[in-house]
Formats: sequence, C-alpha cells, structure tokens
Amino acid sequence: MSVQVHPLADVGAAEIGDGTTVWQFAVILSGARIGSDCNICAHTFIEGGVTLGDRVTVKSGVFLWDGLVIEDDVFLGPNATFTNDAFPRSRQRKPYPVTMIKRGASVGAGAVVLPGVTIGEGAMIGAGAVVTKSVPAGETWAGNPARKL
Repeated sequence: MSVQVHPLADVGAAEIGDGTTVWQFAVILSGARIGSDCNICAHTFIEGGVTLGDRVTVKSGVFLWDGLVIEDDVFLGPNATFTNDAFPRSRQRKPYPVTMIKRGASVGAGAVVLPGVTIGEGAMIGAGAVVTKSVPAGETWAGNPARKL
C-alpha cells in the first residue's frame, strides 16, 4: 500500500499515512498530519496545523483550518464548514482554540462548526446544523443553533 496523490493535487511537506488517497484540486499545506486509509476528496483544503486520524473521509468543499483535531473514523460531509476564530479581524494573527471531532463522529453536509467546540465520540451532526457548543458522545444534533434531537 502507498499514498495516492492525484497529479492535480497540491500537497506540501505533510505527513500522510499509508493507504490515503488525495484527489484532484485538493490542497494540503506543509505541516498537516493525515493518518492512514483516509479519503481526501476533490476541492478540499487542509492547513498546516490540522491533524487527521486514520480512516477519515473529507468530502468535497471542506476546508480545515489550524487548530482542528479530527480523530479516527470521522466522516466530514460535503461543504461542512469549520471556523477557528470567534472574533476575526483582517491580518491579526493569534492562537486559535482547539476544535475536536472525536472518534467515529459524523458531520453532515453544509453543517457549520464554530471554534473551540468538541463533537463527542460517535456523535452525529445533521446536515445544515450550526454547532455553537460542544456535543456529547453518541448524541445526534441538528438545527440552527444545533440542539439534541
């Protein structure tokens, strides 16, 4: 097994595990850590301060920013949005809070996850949800703002 990177992907000096596939038009910056057997779909972006576990699926249109930690067996649906700055200002650099997506969690298509939250192990976030606070393990949340179903 080996890492498969499409010739139209732009992959910096990232650490990428065995069996991972990176599709066309994906951009992975230097310093990113990506586990084994991941599927990084087309039109994705992964910043250098991101960590992905093993067997993670990142569907098209997902951008992952510094401060994001994604554990093993996580699914990130198409166009799921992650933020890392609660008070953004142009050209002001500051430390970013850690946002955690725990093992086996799924984030539905078009969901928005605000900075500094944790999505618990095995949790399910519905499509289009806006996650403003941490989600306990095993729960399903949906809506705007997201709440337990």
